[in-house]
Amino acid sequence: MPVEQMAARPVPAALWSRPGSDGRVVETADAVLCLTADRVLKRRRPLDPGEPAFRGLLTRLAACRAEVARNRPLAPDVYLGVADVVDDGGVVQDHAVVLRRLPAGRQLASLLRRGGHIDEEVRAVARAVAGFHARCETSHGSGVDDPGRSEARWQEAITAASAFRGTVLEAELVDEIGRLARAYLAGRGAMLAGRVTGGWVRDGHGSLRADDIYCLDDGPRILARAEADGRHDDVLGDVALLAVELERLGSSEDADLLLRAYQEFAGTAHPRSLEHLHIAYRALVEAATVAAAAGEQARRLADIAYRHLRRARVRLVLVGGLPGTGKTTLAGRLAAGDGGRVLIRSDEVRARFSAEEVGTDNSYVWPLASEITARTYTELLARARVFLSGGETVIIDASWSDGRHRAAAARLARETGAELIELRCVTSPEVAAARLARRDAARQAASGPAGASELSGASGAVGSGRPTTTAGAMSTLHRAMSAWAEPWPTARVIQTTVPEGEAFQAAERCVA
Repeated sequence: MPVEQMAARPVPAALWSRPGSDGRVVETADAVLCLTADRVLKRRRPLDPGEPAFRGLLTRLAACRAEVARNRPLAPDVYLGVADVVDDGGVVQDHAVVLRRLPAGRQLASLLRRGGHIDEEVRAVARAVAGFHARCETSHGSGVDDPGRSEARWQEAITAASAFRGTVLEAELVDEIGRLARAYLAGRGAMLAGRVTGGWVRDGHGSLRADDIYCLDDGPRILARAEADGRHDDVLGDVALLAVELERLGSSEDADLLLRAYQEFAGTAHPRSLEHLHIAYRALVEAATVAAAAGEQARRLADIAYRHLRRARVRLVLVGGLPGTGKTTLAGRLAAGDGGRVLIRSDEVRARFSAEEVGTDNSYVWPLASEITARTYTELLARARVFLSGGETVIIDASWSDGRHRAAAARLARETGAELIELRCVTSPEVAAARLARRDAARQAASGPAGASELSGASGAVGSGRPTTTAGAMSTLHRAMSAWAEPWPTARVIQTTVPEGEAFQAAERCVA
């Protein structure tokens, strides 16, 4: 029904003059509410017609109607209409929004504070918001969230927080938040521009707060949608504010559930790092807003911003080492340990190039001079660039024996604003030889007596085509390849002679 046809019966202005002690009149920052048994009558501040900001009856009527219209999509049976506020003689003095009064204690924040399990409620909210976003107007080409605007918004937030640097907020923390945010934005220009052109910047809610979401038996009612000039944002930014609220209230698990459920119901995947960036931004803005009046809350919010920026970091992880050192196993575990990491294996890329070269000599030759090896590393870094620019952490499993390839990886990290992490797996020649012999034997068993050995690392070393399974031969091979490999002084050494879990924990501490 059009808002113009939803006028309620006139209500007397005297309702708002009752003493507030009985709970009938409640004041907020921007409104004065009168509570009845089943209704809430909301008048916008200021109430006095003599004040310049009163703006006139027609303007206030339009504002009330606009509030009803913008909130009905997420709470159609709550925002009932607009009523005239009249004096004792029936003369219209003002206008009020009429809302259905919702049961106390059913706000999402209240449920969380009582310590109950709210998984179902969080999922219901995520479903409602995802459906709402699907109907929202997009902002194609508006520049609302283009790279320059994102940088400007972050700079505004950092500047606001810096006003409390060294007093309410730790100076080092504010500085590190700024550094991490700028590092993320530096290499993500194409991705942020793509968010606009891809239709992910929309006229959303703009103010999703846990105190304004009522969880009823038949689904959530989401109130207090922001006015038009505060609503256009990336859909992840819209959801991020509610995630900050849940985390501030002590439930990072529910915040994560909200984001996972939102993506599920939206039917699309967004970069995890971008989620963390938006949460960090919302948390920092909130911290600066409350810092003057609520220092402890501001510090908690700044800590949330920092932790999510740490998780948003885009990293290029080189996992290298000679064949038999366990690098492939380690790289796989590192990738599986976090859903936001992409694994690229040199063996798979090299195998494709080798198959394209008919009659390729697979004997163990000086690997760094191999044309296929050069093509392999060029392809590895080209694939990595796409993912890094899109906000994904990339793990490349290769030998990285050639310093030229490592230098190219370092350039890629700088160009994409990624953090470069270099891990070199090492073990004794005897352990490596035993691993290679076992792997060779397993491949022979899988492919039959004619199967060729494929002892590859991205160093370019591959089997001779004739099975070689003795540990002695493998040990000799490992020592020879150790002499070929160029020094790698910038890498963290991961000792893989220890149990696999211990080696993984050492590597994860470098990557996390």
